[in-house]
Amino acid sequence: MWNPVHGGFGREADFRVTYRLFTAEEGGRNTPAYQGIRWDIRYAEEDRPHTWMVYPEFIDPDGFPIPNGPFAPIGRANMFVLNPDLRSVHRQLICPGTRGYFMEGSRRMGVWEVAEVLGLRQELQ
Repeated sequence: MWNPVHGGFGREADFRVTYRLFTAEEGGRNTPAYQGIRWDIRYAEEDRPHTWMVYPEFIDPDGFPIPNGPFAPIGRANMFVLNPDLRSVHRQLICPGTRGYFMEGSRRMGVWEVAEVLGLRQELQ
């Protein structure tokens, strides 16, 4: 069960995105996705596509985490870089307007675009 405690990850989000999930007809999921899903991401503009462990936390219009359960196919999410050693890589790639995909294995589940950089620029304590 998802337990949001200041971002479910216990720290400030690294960046915020707007997103749109693909329908089943577009190659997306056949079943609803729920808060706490562990999708990886892929950047749209990478020369050599790589999947990164950067997990979403889906938020409501007021910026609060959506409770356990399914979430809207269009909305906003806070994003968390999982590996502290890779934060410097993502700092070079993330800025407002950066685009990419939510990945489930090798399948694209939706698209996202960075709306705001949050805690990514700070070092973790």
